[in-house]
Amino acid sequence: MRKTIFSTITLVAALATAGTAMAAPSVTMGTIKALDAKTHTVTLANGTTYQLPKTFKTEGFKAGEKVKITWEMKGKAHEASAMTAG
Repeated sequence: MRKTIFSTITLVAALATAGTAMAAPSVTMGTIKALDAKTHTVTLANGTTYQLPKTFKTEGFKAGEKVKITWEMKGKAHEASAMTAG
């Protein structure tokens, strides 16, 4: 009985930890291919498009610039929380 309870607790803890790790933001570095201030999106040279926050100021960024994007997957969208020159 103790082994069963311990195994169950261990399994629950492992699943909880895995869920937390998956929720952590990712960081991607790349070169801007296109930047659309109207739709608040940036597309990198690798073809991935990121949704920027509505309040993000795109001034100062341009195609060809290397950037670092902090983002999370929300459904099928790559939602960026930050983009910095890099």
